[in-house]
Amino acid sequence: MYNRLFSKLNIGKMTVPNRIVMTAMGNHLANPDGTVSEADLAFYGARARGGVGLVITECACVDFDTGKGNLRQLAADDDKHVEGLARLAREIHKYGSRIAVQLYHPGRQGIAALNQVDSMKSSSKTECQCVHQPTHEMSKAEIREMVEKFAEGAERLKKAGIDAVELHGAHGYLIGQFLSPYTNKRTDEYGGSFENRMRFLDEIIDAVRRACGPDYPIIVRYSVDEHMDYAGLPEEGLHLQDGIEIAVHLEDKGIDALDISAGIYETMNTAWEPVGFEQGWKAEGPAEVKKAVHIPVIGAAVIREPDFAEKLLEEKKMDFIGSARTFFADPEWSRKTREGKEKEIRKCISCLYCMETLMQADTSSVAMGCAVNFEGCRETQYSSEKLKKDGNGRRVAVIGAGPSGMEAARILAKRGFCPVVFEKQEEPGGQIILAEKPPGKKKTGWLSQYLYGELKRHKVEMHFGQPADLEKLKMINPYAVFIAQGSLPALPKSIPGLDGEHVYTPDKILSGEVQLRGIRIAVIGSGMTGIETAEFLEAQGNNVSVFEMEKEIGPGIFFQNLVDVMKRIQESGTALYPQHRLIRIEERTAIFEHTCTGEKLCYDFDAFVVSLGTRPNEEHVREIEQSFDRVVLLGDAGKPGRIEQAIRTGYLAAAELR
Repeated sequence: MYNRLFSKLNIGKMTVPNRIVMTAMGNHLANPDGTVSEADLAFYGARARGGVGLVITECACVDFDTGKGNLRQLAADDDKHVEGLARLAREIHKYGSRIAVQLYHPGRQGIAALNQVDSMKSSSKTECQCVHQPTHEMSKAEIREMVEKFAEGAERLKKAGIDAVELHGAHGYLIGQFLSPYTNKRTDEYGGSFENRMRFLDEIIDAVRRACGPDYPIIVRYSVDEHMDYAGLPEEGLHLQDGIEIAVHLEDKGIDALDISAGIYETMNTAWEPVGFEQGWKAEGPAEVKKAVHIPVIGAAVIREPDFAEKLLEEKKMDFIGSARTFFADPEWSRKTREGKEKEIRKCISCLYCMETLMQADTSSVAMGCAVNFEGCRETQYSSEKLKKDGNGRRVAVIGAGPSGMEAARILAKRGFCPVVFEKQEEPGGQIILAEKPPGKKKTGWLSQYLYGELKRHKVEMHFGQPADLEKLKMINPYAVFIAQGSLPALPKSIPGLDGEHVYTPDKILSGEVQLRGIRIAVIGSGMTGIETAEFLEAQGNNVSVFEMEKEIGPGIFFQNLVDVMKRIQESGTALYPQHRLIRIEERTAIFEHTCTGEKLCYDFDAFVVSLGTRPNEEHVREIEQSFDRVVLLGDAGKPGRIEQAIRTGYLAAAELR
């Protein structure tokens, strides 16, 4: 089983023990000076211990002073980094895995203030339409200096015992800025023709070969297609045929492997995909490259499931299965696959909490993390091995089998407690049951499948269709009670008419309790639940309009997730009305106030779906708190939030129960 996935293959002189590659992903764990931290050792070590064949680190700076993407990022621009990199290599090798370090400079996609420069270096003075930073065209002297910095960085990697270097030319960073006609507008020998646009990378490759010798493996990662149609510029940038031409050229240059990705910052969703992108959606890129070259091809394409990965190898669409988030969500993915324990895999649900927290990490007190794997980036503090096994069979009542309740029960069981789960619904999942209903959201359901499977594996006592009243709880005499009974839709009493005959809440729509077809519907509120419900209703043949009191649709939603949904609902013709504050609903008429002009506006609809947030479900909470010594509120039951909060509160409550 999985014979291809677990077969060896060489990248140059490096033998990789299997076809599973953890591709590069920022983690904000490095020491402030760019050296390898204890947290880095634990993070990457966990993935190697879990069976990944090749670990590729986050992009490491070749010029830490002027080329950082984050304040806490690996670097290779000084000899002081060699010792830490050597420790990292030894940690990975301890488990039989191989390690490559990715070298890069962000160029126009970096932040000038973060790097304490007036403008960011680039192939041309072409401002990134995502970060909007001042940019200047590199002089030839700057180009020569940068080429040497890449070579010196690679030489340090070799000295440290790192198995290979990956040159990062993907996702619109500096090397990619020279490759792409969208960003490279130069008129000298580094711009214009294909050969000229390749020159910067060619010179880096030549310099690395001089510094490291002919046998040191070099991998190049690049965007085979920049998908500029996502930015409304379909004729711009690199297209698949350009990417194939680059592949052939790089093979001729003697590169040992190609790591194929897609997108730049302006088309970010094609590089780091939200939940709406299907598994394998961009496998065509590496597949077409593989047809054109004879060197190994690493492919990334939202690959989450072992069967799917094996099929890609069987169909010769790539030689190595690449992913970062897959192994962030479950560092044991490879081991579980090899052992036939696929159902125990905690699959990445593409929620992008990792990207959201990484982008905010420099200015936020919230550390980068994974929504479904609380231990991710916290390996020095939390792991299954570090959990105290002191439950001694003590019973803990868990009210609610949503993500927070099931995560708590999972950790309690690992600690040796005896959790007893009560769920008033007939199935597990809680809010996830609704969250997976909108178009493109099926991956979200993977989380509840995993958690429920873990509870069954640990033989947790579960009672479905049974609300946990005080009498039931007292019968089991619990050591503690965890309340994870979720939240309820908020219907502000200050807005008249929300109890009207034609007014519904998203849970009624998404659950199928209320089915609306072929009518005019107003969705009031454009948080994630609101716009996803709007998309759900559009898919059922309704004419939908979305109203929002804030200046922009989707306030507070991480921009990548917002773009993902908005692209689809705008294509379907959904009408959008920002700056509309709901005053009241009268029969089939909604009265709004325009928040800018103060004008009263009336709109007629057949139905209204009110999505104005949620409130904690407080059923039985007070009497439970009065009846038991140890009562903990989890997830939405404490404060309405997202999946990350549910998993975090469930994990910590169970891990810290004393």
